[in-house]
Amino acid sequence: MHTPHTHPRRLALIDLGTNTFHLLIVEMPTAPGEKPLVLLRTKAGVRLGEGGISKGEIAPEAYARALHTLAGFKEELELHQVTETRATATSAMRVTRNGPDLVRDIFEQTGIQVEVIAGDREAELICAGVRQAVPLGPKPQLIMDIGGGSVEFIIANATEIFWKQSFEIGAQRLLDKFFPEPEGIMPAAAVAAEQQYLNTALAPLAAALQHHRPMGLIGASGSFDSLADMQLGLLRSEAELPPYTELALASFQASYRSLLSGNHEQRKALPGIMPMRADMLVVATVLIDYVLGISGITHLRASAYALKEGLLAEMLVA
Repeated sequence: MHTPHTHPRRLALIDLGTNTFHLLIVEMPTAPGEKPLVLLRTKAGVRLGEGGISKGEIAPEAYARALHTLAGFKEELELHQVTETRATATSAMRVTRNGPDLVRDIFEQTGIQVEVIAGDREAELICAGVRQAVPLGPKPQLIMDIGGGSVEFIIANATEIFWKQSFEIGAQRLLDKFFPEPEGIMPAAAVAAEQQYLNTALAPLAAALQHHRPMGLIGASGSFDSLADMQLGLLRSEAELPPYTELALASFQASYRSLLSGNHEQRKALPGIMPMRADMLVVATVLIDYVLGISGITHLRASAYALKEGLLAEMLVA
């Protein structure tokens, strides 16, 4: 007698960030306790926030790049015979006037239904993803995800979230505000202005740090991946990244100095830098340095897992 062949459940997780769109395709385990099999892990630099997020809209070029990237993702879904897709969008689609139009156009052109999530939910999912990569242990740790539109901070240990908040101070916004012409070197006055701004914007974080005193910083975003690559002097693909990397404080400080002392061309030439990140990384490292300063943290790790892995972890439990 012929037994019907059951196809394994294949799941796609898409994270539509303000800088980068991520796609993760996995085959779900058939037996309890098994891990999903990763079939594809890829990302595309879309810069959805470029030229518009500070004005509250997605610029036409960025809008077109988003649709083009999702058409490519759609091909991967068909190629891998994906049976279920979960797509989430964050800051750029959350706060822009034409974000809802883009959600509609994506659905009409690709059949992918995008869920726009709130900052709080984003922070939760990032924490769930980081926990898959980094053994957090019992002591509180500070998790930080620098997006293009927003930055999430979570203070958590392996089992509990003590505090979390999303701030609309992402790297594209900081770039627009403090370093709008990034061809040259970021002026010392602009660095000081960004630090002053963060001092006000991140007052709730300062209070939470004071209260919970986290032991280490775990960065979960492209900026931290770049810093890990700079430490190695090697630009790695998404598939080559280990779940997490120890980031030496001295290495961070050296990268920070290089980024601040060079112009656009010199930054782009630094080993391990993705050209798209060369400018954004300047304002992002000012932010990281500020957080290290107010927290007194010296132990840094970069997590390759974030929001999409958090979604997957939730779905495995469901």
